[in-house]
Amino acid sequence: MEKSFSESYKSAGVDVTAGYKGVQLMKKAVQETYTDSVISDIGGFGGLYAPKISQMEEPILVSGTDGVGTKLKLAFLMDKHDTIGEDCVAMCANDVICTGASPMFFLDYMALGKNIPEKVATIVEGVARGCKKANCSLIGGETAEMPGFYPEDEYDLAGFCVGVVDKKKIIDNKTIEIGDKVIGLSSSGVHSNGFSLVRKVFNVNKETLNEYVEELGTTVGEALLKPTKIYVKPILKLLDEVKVKGISHITGGGFYENMPRMLREGVSLKIDKNSYKVPEIFKLIQSRGNIPERDMYNTFNMGIGMAVIVPANDAEKTINILKEAGEEAYEIGEVIEGNKEIIM
Repeated sequence: MEKSFSESYKSAGVDVTAGYKGVQLMKKAVQETYTDSVISDIGGFGGLYAPKISQMEEPILVSGTDGVGTKLKLAFLMDKHDTIGEDCVAMCANDVICTGASPMFFLDYMALGKNIPEKVATIVEGVARGCKKANCSLIGGETAEMPGFYPEDEYDLAGFCVGVVDKKKIIDNKTIEIGDKVIGLSSSGVHSNGFSLVRKVFNVNKETLNEYVEELGTTVGEALLKPTKIYVKPILKLLDEVKVKGISHITGGGFYENMPRMLREGVSLKIDKNSYKVPEIFKLIQSRGNIPERDMYNTFNMGIGMAVIVPANDAEKTINILKEAGEEAYEIGEVIEGNKEIIM
């Protein structure tokens, strides 16, 4: 690769040597995510992974894919690229864990206007950090320099995660009963959803992002750019000790769109909005944008990044297990008779 260079291609805006340098800069961070299941190295045409499934009766692969969305616009304005990779991993791995599957590996895709190796390495280091939090290996990826398609200082970031679960342990909502409790796990903030509305509310620019807000204890930009929390480790711990009947990752569409996805026919959820404290960032968004409360709960996570349904007699135990795993958790509602609706 050292001898691979095209002056003609570089004159068209694509510097292949920048890509090679980026790979070298990110290599250590990527390799730190490897387990003994990874049997390939960075730079190949495909990532090779040998899953440990001998103890499973009927292993089922579970996959999830997503991107970071327009939250990237804030990273561009703030020139801060070290956490956005965690968002990418979180949006995929948090979906996979909702089935009861344990994430195994992750691949990312980055398309950009100009390949600046140091920036690319910083972004991928964030992806690698997210993979560690998600208990999975970063076994491959792609960086595509696309001049004329993206501005030089912008990029898009997406990825996908593959996990595995024994078929008999899949969380499929069939055992949900009236009276079961809903336990909510706190979010780290806005996560990676609703940023088109966020950008409209704050008329996002460098000045608004640098505004210090006393209630937040930080600037608007710092609060909004907090990476999405990754719930894999605490949920896996919970699955070992409690019969979890449903899991919902609260992403785009908020409570009203995501919570029904974990329900069976014939039941609904009654959610108590006063059962936990809504973080200040959401109060600020609502007040600045004059947004109706229902729209807030139908767009944002409102402080609850993931919700689980457990038997009523396991609610307290569930909260304690999650707190021992470092999560803030609350009993936020219960299962009632209905037609997959959210009553608030």
